[in-house]
Amino acid sequence: MSAFKVTGGVPLSGSIQPQGAKNEALQILCAVLLTPEPVTIHNIPNIIDVNKLIQILEKLGVKIAKNSDNSYTFQADEVDIDYLQSADFKKAGRGLRGSIMIVGPLLARFGKGFIPKPGGDKIGRRRLDTHFQGFISLGAKFRYNKEEYFYGVEADELNGTYMLLDEASVTGTANIVMAAVLAKGTTTIYNAACEPYLQQLCNMLVRMGATISGIGSNLLTIEGVKSLGGTTHRVLPDMIEIGSWVGLAALTRSALTIKDVQWDYLGQIPDVFRRLGVTIEKRGDDMFVPEHPNGYEIQSYIDGSVMTVSDAPWPGFTPDLLSIILVVATQARGSVLIHQKMFESRLFFVDKLIDMGAKIILCDPHRANVIGHDFKSSLKATTMTSPDIRAGISLLIAALSAKGTSTIFNIEQIDRGYQEIDTRLRAIGAKIERID
Repeated sequence: MSAFKVTGGVPLSGSIQPQGAKNEALQILCAVLLTPEPVTIHNIPNIIDVNKLIQILEKLGVKIAKNSDNSYTFQADEVDIDYLQSADFKKAGRGLRGSIMIVGPLLARFGKGFIPKPGGDKIGRRRLDTHFQGFISLGAKFRYNKEEYFYGVEADELNGTYMLLDEASVTGTANIVMAAVLAKGTTTIYNAACEPYLQQLCNMLVRMGATISGIGSNLLTIEGVKSLGGTTHRVLPDMIEIGSWVGLAALTRSALTIKDVQWDYLGQIPDVFRRLGVTIEKRGDDMFVPEHPNGYEIQSYIDGSVMTVSDAPWPGFTPDLLSIILVVATQARGSVLIHQKMFESRLFFVDKLIDMGAKIILCDPHRANVIGHDFKSSLKATTMTSPDIRAGISLLIAALSAKGTSTIFNIEQIDRGYQEIDTRLRAIGAKIERID
């Protein structure tokens, strides 16, 4: 097991390039199973979760050619569907939540798909009902082995239908869309997720020959086609990583340029940071966060009430950045209520920030009140363990701003979502070392 040794309180400077979006890459990689023709994908992040999915595809029989560090060509013309019943797959699938999205493409193209109960971050309940209810609506038969926690769906033919999703699940919508593009007839999905990454998936499928209307809205209409062809696709920059670097710049009072952020796909992210008093400048397609020598002040609402930052399905604020917002608020001027609506265990890392000297009141599993220090006292270095990807990066940012040297264990969680993060941080002046 590795750890990060971090010496905080060092100003950073320079520019940093966001990696490809993890959450988009997981969807796009599963979509290569929909066609026997080659699919080339650029800007794939070199991170643990994505690499695990690529390994699963390879064991399924997908031919993979690596064009460069972040570019691959996939061809699923000899898929070994029997691999899904193997002990190796049952183990590999459990280690990655994104593996659930291979079920839709396999069901659509081969008439069956199986998956063990997938893993991922321990941030609360993350049910799979939306995925399987969608498949059942399309005509699939569902079965579940309780002893092995193994799910399966099978169908001789999928038929289009109208469905109202019980929640706007991103992975659930992606899975159902990938099944419906090869179904017979018309499928209408209401309360569909509409995140930029899902828009990217739909646009890629259209280039492959699918017929999808309503892209970017919560009402998708899909006319099934008999087959799909190959295409080339480029993954968007990761909006969660962009938000992480904004938080890093603010908390360390550093001037940083974040390159090629593609502003049109950032939604509320810049505005939420501005509500905390963080200055963000648009310079072409780059984002510049200047130094904040006098700190930053949390705004209040028009009626003077305390600012609340909460998460919601897109176009609401992404839950993956609430932990970053919380950490940034620890040194702001003023107070803010963080309301994590979607996952009941995601705020349980705040005890580590309290140990570092942060003023945080955890009201309940979903809400935390943060009273900022206004940089009048620094966070203190400590030893801590990363519980999940997003809490892990938040603790790392806190450590980079803290006085003294911190040690962060279980950094494999951070590596799951952030590519070569220690190397990239050192390039902008951070004192961070990976140790065994």
